[in-house]
Amino acid sequence: MRKLLAALVVSTALSGAAQAATVYPLDRATILAGSPFDFKVEFSSVVKPEDVKITVNGQDYKAVLGKDVQFVAEEKVKDKVAGSAVILRGLTIADAGDYKVEVSAGSETRSVTWNVYGTGAAPKAKNVIFFLGDGLSVAHRTAARIMSKGMTEGKANGRLNLDDIPPAAFIGTSATNAIATDSANTMSAYMTGHKTAVNAIGVYADRTADPLDDPKVETIAEALRRQTKKSIGIVATAEVEDATPAAVVSHTRSRNDKAEIVGMLLDVKPDVLLGGGSAYFLPKEVAGSKRKDDKDYIKLFKDAGYSLATDKNELAANAKANGLLLGLFHPGNLDVALDREFLKKGTVDKYPNQPGLVEMTKVALDRLSNDPNGFFLMVEGSSIDKMSHPLDWDRAVIDTIEFDKAIGLAREFQKSHPDTLIVVTGDHTHGVSIIGTVDDEKPGTEMREKVGTYAEAGFPNYKDENGDGYPDRIDVSRRLFLNANNGPDHYETFRPKMDGPFVPAIQNEKKEYVANEQYKDVPGAVFVQGNIPKSSDSGVHAVDDVVLQAIGPGSEGFTGYMEQSDVYKVLADTFALGVKQTN
Repeated sequence: MRKLLAALVVSTALSGAAQAATVYPLDRATILAGSPFDFKVEFSSVVKPEDVKITVNGQDYKAVLGKDVQFVAEEKVKDKVAGSAVILRGLTIADAGDYKVEVSAGSETRSVTWNVYGTGAAPKAKNVIFFLGDGLSVAHRTAARIMSKGMTEGKANGRLNLDDIPPAAFIGTSATNAIATDSANTMSAYMTGHKTAVNAIGVYADRTADPLDDPKVETIAEALRRQTKKSIGIVATAEVEDATPAAVVSHTRSRNDKAEIVGMLLDVKPDVLLGGGSAYFLPKEVAGSKRKDDKDYIKLFKDAGYSLATDKNELAANAKANGLLLGLFHPGNLDVALDREFLKKGTVDKYPNQPGLVEMTKVALDRLSNDPNGFFLMVEGSSIDKMSHPLDWDRAVIDTIEFDKAIGLAREFQKSHPDTLIVVTGDHTHGVSIIGTVDDEKPGTEMREKVGTYAEAGFPNYKDENGDGYPDRIDVSRRLFLNANNGPDHYETFRPKMDGPFVPAIQNEKKEYVANEQYKDVPGAVFVQGNIPKSSDSGVHAVDDVVLQAIGPGSEGFTGYMEQSDVYKVLADTFALGVKQTN
């Protein structure tokens, strides 16, 4: 028996060594025919170039790929040699089919299979509007419906725009290096058709320290520029360099490369680019700049033909104009709808004339629809996520209502432009559920005892007397009680945060996040022990599948369970991106 166990140990060790090489694109990658991508092999030891063998479907790789790889004798990671590598940049494969790539050098081997796919010969839709609710979970939309429309005797008193778009698929959100995920790699998968690692955008995350040299894959914006004459629009309530909008155009291992992402946006030149993040456009000598160089991207965008809008009045003045439009309405993220439109908290005193998602979406549709070739528009409801992290559910839900209103504009546009595909989805979920209600009129001073569950929940008493689709007040006497299954130590107040966004935890002298005592003395507040590491200051994303909804030509491609990278295949087929449509 001991000899058998010893043999198994040796066999397992040899097997592990034989699989030490890493190949990018990874196994089971899906690649649009004709779409440029970088090919890389990382060996875990130093090898000789003459020992490297690469075949594709049994043939020498040069016969299929048409180029020689570049050999890197010693690739370093943290100043230590990690092994040799080969790389081939800007590779394209014209013919659809499965491609088995086998690599070896000494005892190291790896075999991966890529699926190269084509598209139909003709576009199914002229326009695609892709709505991304960052962090959008089922609880967000349920709460938005109840807050916005109300409920009587168990039936909703109205419908969201979301409610009339058929659910089409469940989408898996996991990254290549973890089941949990973030907005960078999730949106990147939607916009490239390739899954990648947490924090990565438009690249496969390799082992090198430089986040800008990782193997690239083509983004949808680059594919549209390569194959069509369509216009491109990006709208977000976050910084335009943030993970979701950046994924439409960018390539970096680190989503925090925001200064570099501005340059990538200029390289692609979206026809309409609206959101926050002006701090990364300004040269370092300008107050408030977050750049470390002297580049003035406001000037560079203007030199490239862009008109500039910096508030809602300038945006409205540009609604019907032609040409390129850059709208930057905040140095960072725009204030959320609850603060911007109603409570006038956050930074609204400094930036009082910020447009919202609805206004930006309307201008984008007005301008992009002037293009006879059609357009691709990405609209992000950014702060559904940004307010869910700090467990500020009222702000997250009000932003969900705003997101739904922007969808309503697109649905109206679709009525007169039936050749438009509308897709609505999230990039990941949050661990949030609606538990019941909090009823201030219940007796006693303990807020926990005012939580109503089951029959004790009753119905909230939000009202919308002015008919704007938002509750007139969020601090009503009987309100929704949302709660998360994860978070840091914090004080639960059972009340909306009327003075500004919730800050549940702050760092102590040990650099641990502890409950923010600002909320400790709120009457009835209770301490809630966190269940995530003390290095985290807010709630985290959930691994749950997200719901994708779609309506219009091409929507039949979304069905069942899909990986996020599969969604790109449907978008590519809807636009026939496998076929050159320009002369």
